[in-house]
This record gives sequence, structure tokens and C-alpha cells, in this order.
Amino acid sequence: MGGLVAAQLPPATDPRPLADRMRPATIDEYVGQAHLLGPGKPLRRMLEGGHLHSMILWGPPGTGKTTLARLVALRCSANFIALSAVMAGVKDIRAAAEQAAEARRESGRRTVLFLDEVHRFNKAQQDAFLPWVEDGTLVFVGATTENPSFELNNALLSRARVYVLRSLTAQDLRGVLDRALKLQQSDLAVDENALQLMATAADGDARRALNMLELAIDLAGATEPPHLTEAIANEVAAGGLRRFDKQGEAFYDQISALHKSVRGSDPDAALYWLCRMLDGGCDPRYIARRVLRMASEDIGNADPRTLTMALEACEVYERLGSPEGELAIAQAVVFMACTAKSNAVYVAFGEAMEDAKRRGSLDVPLHLRNAPTRLMKELGYGKNYRYAHNEPDAYAAGERYFPDEMEPAQYYRPVPRGLEIKIAEALERRRKKGSTDSGQ
Repeated sequence: MGGLVAAQLPPATDPRPLADRMRPATIDEYVGQAHLLGPGKPLRRMLEGGHLHSMILWGPPGTGKTTLARLVALRCSANFIALSAVMAGVKDIRAAAEQAAEARRESGRRTVLFLDEVHRFNKAQQDAFLPWVEDGTLVFVGATTENPSFELNNALLSRARVYVLRSLTAQDLRGVLDRALKLQQSDLAVDENALQLMATAADGDARRALNMLELAIDLAGATEPPHLTEAIANEVAAGGLRRFDKQGEAFYDQISALHKSVRGSDPDAALYWLCRMLDGGCDPRYIARRVLRMASEDIGNADPRTLTMALEACEVYERLGSPEGELAIAQAVVFMACTAKSNAVYVAFGEAMEDAKRRGSLDVPLHLRNAPTRLMKELGYGKNYRYAHNEPDAYAAGERYFPDEMEPAQYYRPVPRGLEIKIAEALERRRKKGSTDSGQ
């Protein structure tokens, strides 16, 4: 067991959650985001100069977006109006603008309008800000956990600078917890390991860390003497899921990392990202579908077994569920990361599709057409077609299969890896035989 630190129990007179009571009152108390608030960094320079501009704060939950917006207004001596896109509408924006205009007339003070969850506003609602941002009535600060490139309209983005907030480190969160304990009022013994465990389990989220600490303090207060142990910390941290946000930025970032790890032949990284997604609550069926895509896109004919293995992993999951089915998906992912890679079919498919779209509806040559009726035969359908199985090596050398108006193209170019080495050799032999027979 680690050492003990002296701490305090929360005051009974303040009903606010610990996370709200612990909100920093100055920039110096703010934890993390050194890339924005460190000496000489852009946001720090803006605050020190008292210069306000509209901004978008983009980052994961619990990284201090709301707190930073409040500190910006406080540091620049501006009024602060906070709204949430979950509850607010255009009517609330108009009311805030009127309040800001009145404050500017009476005292000359500027107003910061903070909108949390700004990505929940539709495009028309986002446009409602523009006139007041444009004439300086409002300094707009929006907070979002989603990628602004996808969720915010260009007009708003062009008037606001985007600042990216990063997840807090376990060391950052340990500092947050230590500060919270120092600000309490009654003695409490706390295991060092308990604090470190909660800092790690919070997964970069200060709000989550403080909520766990508050619950742990309540449980520890019921013991005699009051003692926040590692066992209590384990209890409050149990069941917490890592950040995943289905269909959001983290979702697509993680599936991209999994796909690229397989493509890059790193089975260990591929397993890590697979487990991150499963641990975060991703539907294994979704991952299994993406594994099928990887088998065709990045391995293809270099090792056709991977497509079969991916299909079988899907089937195993449907039959057995978790955890057996997840293990089958993991087996497919590891095998695919280790085997030979080829995107030759993927590239060939794209080029052929482009030609199909660009060249229009070219007719099928008569000799390739089916002739099930007498009239079709009289019109020349199927005439002079060479049945490949009747030719030497089942290959009709020199036969044309493209439309008459189109020069034969070569889309599929096997790579010198895996089974495609043999495929390339076979294709080359046929091409040489075809050019020789054509020359005769």
C-alpha cells in the first residue's frame, strides 16, 4: 500500500458538485493545455494583452472548455453569458445580444457569449450568431467535442479561431485531485495509490476524476476512522468506459488507427486499437465488417485466405457472441496484419469504375453476347466466340473482351508479394502468348 496524505471532507453547506466547486478562478490554477496557455503561447498572449476574439474550443469532455471560456471573459473584464445548445434556441441568442448591446452602451464592456455543445445547433441556428459577432456586439466562444470541420458552418468558422484542447494526463489529473483534497475541511487519510488509480481511471477527464473523488470521500467518511483506501478507489472506478463516442470523432479516429495498423503489418498495434474500440463499447459487428473491408482492400489476392477468415470471424460472432466471437475477430485481425499485403484489386476496381463512368454505355461486342433465340443468332450474337476451355491451357490467346470502341486496358497489376507473385507470372505468360498469336 502506498503512503498516506492528509485530506479534508467536503463541506456540508455547499450543495454544488465537487467538480463545480473546484473550477479554477485564475489562469494559474488552470490545469493542462500548456500548448495554448504556456508562456508565449497564442491564447496566453491574447489574455495577457486583454484582446478578445471569437473562438471555438474543441476537445474531449472534462478538458476545461467551459472553465477556459469563463477565465477568458474574467481576464478581459467582459460580461459572461453562458448557454447550452441542448436547451437554448435563436430566441435566447437574440436576448443575449440585446443584453450585450445594452451593456456596451452603458459601460462600454464587451460580452462573451459561451455556447456549450455548439455542434448541436443546426446550420440555421449557427447563422443566427453572425450579425452580432460581425458588428462586435458579441464575442462568441463555442465549445464542442466534435470536429468543427464537420459540425460547424463555414461562415461561423471564418469568424472564430479554433483552439484544440487535449486530454489531461494522469499527472495533470493527480494534481487536480491533490488540489481538491487540500481545499476540504476535515481530516481524512488517503492512500497515495488510491489517488493514482482514480487519476488513471478518469481517462483524461477532470470532471470524471473529481466525481470519482467525491464519491470515494463519501464512502471513506462512513469508515472509522475515515480512510480513503485503494479498495474504495477501485470500487468507484469500476465499470468506467474509456472515451469512445459512437459515430463521433473518436470513433472514426480509432477505426482508422486499427485499419492503418493492419495495413502497416503491426499486429500488436492492431490488437491494441481493436481492444480500445471493444472496451469503449463499439459493436463488434461493425468492426467485423471493417475487417472484411481490410481483407479486400489491403490484402486482396496476395493472400485470399484472409477474406475467408474474416467471413468466418463474422459467422463465429453471430453464432457465439462475446467473448468467443470477439476472439475470432482478433484472430482474423492478427493474421491479416502479419500476412502479405496488396491493394492491386482495390486500385484496379477504382480505375475500372472510373472508365465505366467516363466512357458511357459502350455496346457489348457481338461475339460476347448471349444468343438464346434464333433471331439473336441471325443477328450475329455470339458469332465467332472462342470457348476458352476448348483452347490450349484453357486460354483463348488474342481474343478481345473489351468493347470494340475501347482499347484494352490493364487495371489489375499484381504486386510482388504473396500469391500475387504467381498470379503475375501467369498473367505475363498469357500476355506473351496473346501478343505472339496476334502477330501471327
